[in-house]
Amino acid sequence: MKKLTLNDLPDGGTPATLAAIGAGWGPVEAGGISRYDDPGHRTHGEARHVHTVPEIFCIVQGAGTVEIDGAEAGRFTAGDLLIIEPGEDHHLISEGDVPLVFTWMHLSRR
Repeated sequence: MKKLTLNDLPDGGTPATLAAIGAGWGPVEAGGISRYDDPGHRTHGEARHVHTVPEIFCIVQGAGTVEIDGAEAGRFTAGDLLIIEPGEDHHLISEGDVPLVFTWMHLSRR
């Protein structure tokens, strides 16, 4: 997993820049936006959750911790970008009274 902020992106963070974050990966192939109101909510439940392509989370609102391969891998807050590598089991856990809102994007293979 890599963690960046929006300020770390060149060119103001255009979609092409986001695709370039995962070297060797192409444009966004799927994506969406999610909102979780309850503190302590863990995305994807207890099941293992992995992809064969990188996934990028852009935290829009709220804060929490990210879990990678069963271990806490750090905290995140609004404005952070989390880049999940292919094969990493990943979950976001919301914290605080502000609902967690984030976008997610899967990059395609080139």
